[in-house]
Amino acid sequence: MALISSDRLRFPCEPWKLVENIHVPGDEGTLETLFALGNGHLGIRGSHSTAGDSELPGTFINGFHEIWDIKHAENAYGFARTGQRIVYVPDANNFTVSIDGEALSLAESTVLDYYRSVDFSTGVYEESTTYACRSGATVTTVERRAVGFDNRGCLGLELSVSADRDVSADIISGVVNRQDQPVEDHSVHDPRRSGRHAGRVLLPLHLQGADGSLRMAWETSESRQRVAMAVDHWISAEGQPFETLVAEDESSVRYVLAIHAGEAFRVEKTVSYLVAGSSDAEDRGESLAADAEANLVSFSEILAQSKAHYDQYWTTSDISIGGQPEMQQAVRWGLFQLAQATARAGVAGIPAKGVSGSGYEGHYFWDQEIYLLPYLTYTNPCGARKVLESRHAMLPDARVRAKELSVDGALFPWRTINGLEASAYYAAGTAQFHIAAAIAFAANRYQWASGDASFRGELGADLLIETARMWASLGFFGKDGMFHIHGVTGPDEYTAVVNDNLYTNVMARFNLRAAAALEHEGIADTERMVWRQAAERMSLPYDPHLEVFSQDNDFMTLEPWDWNTPKSKYPLLLNFHPLVIYRHQVLKQADTVLAMFLQWQDFTAEEKQRAFDFYDPITTGDSTLSACVQGIMAAEVGYGDVALQHFTDALFIDLDNSHGNTIDGVHIASTGGIWSSLVCGFAGMRDQGDVLRFDPRLPVEWEDLSFRLKVQGRLLSVELAQGSIALALESGPDYSDEPLRITVRDYDVTVGTETVTVPLDSVPVPPPSIFPSVFPTAGLPIIR
Repeated sequence: MALISSDRLRFPCEPWKLVENIHVPGDEGTLETLFALGNGHLGIRGSHSTAGDSELPGTFINGFHEIWDIKHAENAYGFARTGQRIVYVPDANNFTVSIDGEALSLAESTVLDYYRSVDFSTGVYEESTTYACRSGATVTTVERRAVGFDNRGCLGLELSVSADRDVSADIISGVVNRQDQPVEDHSVHDPRRSGRHAGRVLLPLHLQGADGSLRMAWETSESRQRVAMAVDHWISAEGQPFETLVAEDESSVRYVLAIHAGEAFRVEKTVSYLVAGSSDAEDRGESLAADAEANLVSFSEILAQSKAHYDQYWTTSDISIGGQPEMQQAVRWGLFQLAQATARAGVAGIPAKGVSGSGYEGHYFWDQEIYLLPYLTYTNPCGARKVLESRHAMLPDARVRAKELSVDGALFPWRTINGLEASAYYAAGTAQFHIAAAIAFAANRYQWASGDASFRGELGADLLIETARMWASLGFFGKDGMFHIHGVTGPDEYTAVVNDNLYTNVMARFNLRAAAALEHEGIADTERMVWRQAAERMSLPYDPHLEVFSQDNDFMTLEPWDWNTPKSKYPLLLNFHPLVIYRHQVLKQADTVLAMFLQWQDFTAEEKQRAFDFYDPITTGDSTLSACVQGIMAAEVGYGDVALQHFTDALFIDLDNSHGNTIDGVHIASTGGIWSSLVCGFAGMRDQGDVLRFDPRLPVEWEDLSFRLKVQGRLLSVELAQGSIALALESGPDYSDEPLRITVRDYDVTVGTETVTVPLDSVPVPPPSIFPSVFPTAGLPIIR
């Protein structure tokens, strides 16, 4: 059921905000995700601060996790041994307001007026509620929140209380350890959701508090990571707190005072988090808490940092859509989420949910390289490099893992936080060797788009070489003289452990070619020759009967899925045993189609169209990674209506909670796919060739589309209108104005600071492919 798009009275369409101005019980968990704040390092869910009004509140720090021994029902050599899960850090977003003895809440009090918003232009969350109290007073509470950027571990919270008459107020500001609260293990019912630990996770190291200030530190039970927090309070009235209480799971600062009519009592709560590995056993957390204290800044400074960051961010990262206000709002919300997931992550991976929730355990997947790094590479190249640096830091563990699976080079984990494989189900985890090519592809794209020579010669070369070595040893030259890769799972997890998955082979071919092209002293001549031969002889399954590239060697022999399956049975992974799904022709997400998008130069227009026509109808979209890719390829093929429909589906995945699990955090990879849908789909950008290319497909319903790209030290402005594309380099102290060669369809243009406009003809819609029967005998009469 749609949420944001279905109720514009409750969620009005604002170009630079997400707004809720009517409170309706029942959507709290989803809205906690949609209103979350973060900076890539620290994230806080958009929960109401009153305990009874929230569903899944929490605060997260990227990479702060607990581990445990995975208990396999039937063990085997090489299975993942250690589970990893992001940990809720102690949460400061807790206020209780009692007026004349009545505790105010959305659930229990009489609400006269309600409004909350998150402002994309400043990064500030604001919530205002007016209550009719039983004492006769009308009371308004206003809350504001923001996270720091220069001080990435800092969080600012502000509460203001005012009344129309003199009232007695009792206000409690709390810090709660949510990780060790008794909560249902959601993963029992849905593997996409985060599970819970059996024992206590956060062990208190240092607990100190007085006069409204808290200094505390904890250590995780098994991973031995430490988190400290410093909390200070400032109030607009004179006097000290009524009491300051400190405990391992719940600490509080309490104010009891009179609030006079027409006056506002304001409390500012500033928080600083700091994480570290286990240190000297003699240090019980005091020094870490002291370091957290040293990083504290005022609430006004946190607001200023947030605003300054977004002022700069939107200058180069905004994407404008003409004449489509609801899509424009949704696109900006998505771009805002991408910034919140990545801006200050540092040298770290990007979790599948960013820092907006605990879904997928806070793990890093291939999603970040294929779906997120295109956005980062062209809007925040320094951020892209840091993600790749984090992968490079995993190389020692990846080399060990490769030996464990009897291959050379490096084998990166399918899902991880600390660099070790955490996927307990190998068929849909470890068997997805294509993550190696995703990392190589992202490294190659970054160095192509950024011109970062030092990366290419060092980190980039290591990533390309070690992954190429893995492919060369994983595959083999068969009797037919072709290079085969067997026993793998491609992006489509509804078809597992197959031979010659097309996507895997196409991306491995790219990986081998890119590594073979390197001038590097660590590559022997014989090794380079093997890589080139493996790439040139790569087996790409093809069905001559259908004239379509097959997803794998056996996919075309599978039984078609029963498409009369009711919608209540989707996603299939929650309703059918994996073996049932594996036996049928049905896709969780785009697989062959994705290969043709990423390796666009290797396939003809006809091959792409026939593949899209064949696979699109049998793709369930059970994965949030699918719609954006299907839309991009529909646009390239010329199916404008289909492209727009897929794009719209992707755009509102979280805003409308269309997959039913937005409660667990923003689908960051899908959000990155929205960026690619606009830039690579409707603007038709393709890279990593001789020059940057554009082949636009602007929807007929749109007036225009404009964005900027950071390309090889330049800032490129792109403006699409119906019938034309305008390109120019923007001047600035951080950008070169050296002309850039670009191809627009069949036109070669040199773009400088003067705008170059290229006229565009409309793209005809091709007739759809007509396929013979999948099974040649399907039409034969039954012989009796």
